Amino acid sequence: MAAIGVHFGYTCACVAIYKDGRADVVANDAGDRVTPAVVGYRDTEQIVGIAAKQGRVRNAANTVVRVKQILGRRFSDPETQTHKGETKCQVVSRGEKPYYEITAGEHPQYVAPEDVAKLILHKMKETAQSALGSDVSDVVITVPFEFEPNQKRALREAAEAAGFHVLRLIHEPAAALLAYNIGQDFSGKSHVLVYKLGGTSLSVTVLQVNGGMFRVLSTHTDHSIGGESFTQALAQHLASEFKRTFKHDVSGNARAMLKLMNGADMAKHSLSSLGSANCFVDSLHDGIDFECNVSRARFELLCSSLLNKSIQPIQLLLEKAGLSARNINKVVLCGGSARIPRLQQMMREMFPDVELLSSAPPDEVIAVGAALEAGLLVGSDGFVLEEESVTVDVSAADILIKEVDESGSEIFTPLLPSGTPLPARRHHVLSGNGKQSSLGLEIYQRFVEEQPEKLSKIVFRDLQPTEENHNVDVVVTMKRDGSIHVSCVEQTTGKSEVITITAAS
Repeated sequence: MAAIGVHFGYTCACVAIYKDGRADVVANDAGDRVTPAVVGYRDTEQIVGIAAKQGRVRNAANTVVRVKQILGRRFSDPETQTHKGETKCQVVSRGEKPYYEITAGEHPQYVAPEDVAKLILHKMKETAQSALGSDVSDVVITVPFEFEPNQKRALREAAEAAGFHVLRLIHEPAAALLAYNIGQDFSGKSHVLVYKLGGTSLSVTVLQVNGGMFRVLSTHTDHSIGGESFTQALAQHLASEFKRTFKHDVSGNARAMLKLMNGADMAKHSLSSLGSANCFVDSLHDGIDFECNVSRARFELLCSSLLNKSIQPIQLLLEKAGLSARNINKVVLCGGSARIPRLQQMMREMFPDVELLSSAPPDEVIAVGAALEAGLLVGSDGFVLEEESVTVDVSAADILIKEVDESGSEIFTPLLPSGTPLPARRHHVLSGNGKQSSLGLEIYQRFVEEQPEKLSKIVFRDLQPTEENHNVDVVVTMKRDGSIHVSCVEQTTGKSEVITITAAS
């Protein structure tokens, strides 16, 4: 059964398909595996993707960029006001909500951010369906950690309006770990740093992976730096070169700078794999065509302060989590600008003995993880998700089972560590000596640095003596509201016990 994973970013969107046990990113109709999250409005149509981004030079007032920045926010929100000041497309207030004022047709029209997001998500759905050759609607969509409930709700509504059936919203760092199968082998405790340098933001997260579950130890997001910062630095350099050669200053000309930004963006991408890139801009100023070659070394020099700024938060984040670079077992790179070779080199210098995971393209890895999660959810037989919930809740405490070993010592086994995305289900086999006539199971919860607190107990009585151990299959399911459902079946007799614990936090 096929399912989709979508990474809907501030500047780009990416879609991956889960089918036959694999998750693969698929290319759009332009042949690109990542689609600019840009929508251009014209008289009778809306254009999504690379054509809208390139057409922004002529249609800036009717082209929406970075819609994710104001999705689900009120007009008075500081983020909305920041967006309003930065975008060329007019943002106005209607009923305390932000709307884009589009003037492409005969009469102005007012477009809600959710409607812009719907067009981008519909493009993702079309891309997936074109690759599959059939309709598919089950989707998992990723969100940043800082996304608030209203933003998640708006994103979900936009996806449903685009024709999706939203299985779950998951956090971007969790999707990155899933893409590399981190935490799926139950190989003990480890620490992973997820580093994401996207189009308009830097996000660094330290997670503890233990027994197949993720716990966020600390996270940091900086919206003052991103891939566009590097593009801007290169565009300014190109403007300086044009001024030096042709004695014209185009730095104050918005249209000329947009052209240079487009050229700089393509050159920046080329420099991730080539030693130099040629930047050509048609009719930049007064009919003058501009051509300039930029070496990777020059690009790194232009962006040296930005590269340093991109690395700085890591040390502070590690200290906040009580860790050092030596405590990190793996580093996962995400976001298009994590492709920059000099940045990767700086990461290796900071973590010399750590595996740096970048084999999956950094701008695709989050979509791959989302598709793997979607495949898990559509394949989980009988596991019903509560669709009315729009947030991705996590368990606030460790949920443990208490057992007694052969020596009489108590053993606590964590089934659902705190931070587990909900709903969740775990299977456990409880064993006891065959000579025992009864077998007990106790459920506990434990908050950080506190003693475990007993929630409930199940006792199997009147068990018949046997040469082998008594074995009980235990399934613990925790719902989004924190309630816990425990079902137990004694393997030999089929005797069962079921309890529901209404509140576990």
